[in-house]
Amino acid sequence: MSGGLDTADARLCPATAASAQLSSTFYDTSCPRALATIKSGVTAAVSSNPRMGASLLRLHFHDCFVNGCDASVLLSGNEQNAIQNAGLLGFGVIDNIKTQVEAICKQTVSCADILTVAARDSVVALGGPSWTVPLGRRDSTTATGDTRDLPGPDSSLALLQAGFLKKNLNTVDMVALSGAHTIGQSQCLNFRTRIYGGDTNINAAFATSLKANCPQSGGDSNLAALDATTANAFDNAYYTNLLSQKGLLHSDQVLFNNATTDNTVRNFASSAAAFSSAFATAMVKMGNIEPLTGTQGQIRLSCSKVNS
Repeated sequence: MSGGLDTADARLCPATAASAQLSSTFYDTSCPRALATIKSGVTAAVSSNPRMGASLLRLHFHDCFVNGCDASVLLSGNEQNAIQNAGLLGFGVIDNIKTQVEAICKQTVSCADILTVAARDSVVALGGPSWTVPLGRRDSTTATGDTRDLPGPDSSLALLQAGFLKKNLNTVDMVALSGAHTIGQSQCLNFRTRIYGGDTNINAAFATSLKANCPQSGGDSNLAALDATTANAFDNAYYTNLLSQKGLLHSDQVLFNNATTDNTVRNFASSAAAFSSAFATAMVKMGNIEPLTGTQGQIRLSCSKVNS
């Protein structure tokens, strides 16, 4: 698929050139059953373990924010070993889906596209919105290991805004994508400081309820739901929680803390439709971060290693 842009144009505006080469119909002829195969694999994985939906969504986010959506996060070692990627799950699910897709269309569908579609299908499987995924990404041949662009649980609002803007995602996109925390869990070490007096903008009863499973020392990997209201449903409860200072992470609650983002949070809390629409828009934008297209990269035969 050519985007109709020569290399000079591509160099001037790589994001535009690359995303112009992505198309939702990319596999319609070369692998017409690809999307249905990915969807059935994701649906089966999420129905047997609802947490897997959040894991696959997080995997896509962590892929796109480091060197673009190129499946580099799926390569063994490198990025996978970075502290920001501790606790990443879902590699086996993607490997299984890749095997099924390879069986029907050999070396045609990239791991980067499989992960992008799987993130969308995970959201749908947990009751969230659907959207059309542009396709045609190719897989990287290296994993940089530089994961400093991933925002951390202690990020300030300014840091979040700057980090997302660096990826061409505006503040509304950032607030909407943070709503992915309507599903999934986080480790005690990510919110311990917040519940033991580090933050004042936390509901006291909520903080107390978290201490039983997150002691002041030890239990670093103990888990708590990011959205205690409806932990396994993709809805707008994350924002309602923020209104009552029940954001689990510091980086969650900064979105509603007498800040410029307060009105966006209020909007998403009062309108599930507004959140769904903004989330879908932001997911497409995130999936368009610096993809490899055309003859760049490769189509990996196995997602965890480059072709030999």
